[in-house]
Amino acid sequence: MIGIKPYISFPGNCEEAINFYKEKLGAEVLYMGRYGDSPMAGKAPDDKIMHCTIKIGDSHIMACDSVFKDCPVTIGNNITLAIGTNDIAQADSMFDKMSDGGKIIMPMQETFWAERFGMLTDKFGINWMFNVDKPETDHA
Repeated sequence: MIGIKPYISFPGNCEEAINFYKEKLGAEVLYMGRYGDSPMAGKAPDDKIMHCTIKIGDSHIMACDSVFKDCPVTIGNNITLAIGTNDIAQADSMFDKMSDGGKIIMPMQETFWAERFGMLTDKFGINWMFNVDKPETDHA
């Protein structure tokens, strides 16, 4: 397992929050991708943040603008724990076990960014994401 990182969903002001964290905490933006620069172009406001990773000290925080009606943001319940692994079987197994008594938000499946990705809320009300990155290809 690669580890667990907090993932914050914002109701449309992710970039403003990231700029605040840069100014106030010295955060470094490692990646910032917009809906308009992805296969999601036209399905969400193109200028909003689809995914962002920042570094504060030795910690990483991931964030996005949650702009879809079926995924409303409730401030105070908008932080998810994101688990990353390189092992599809391990991710599928953890997802299945953690869904026991909980609610599956998005079943484990392949996406344009991941070999496997799924979201659930466990039986204690904690939000989780499970991700297996697609292997990087050599473009040389």
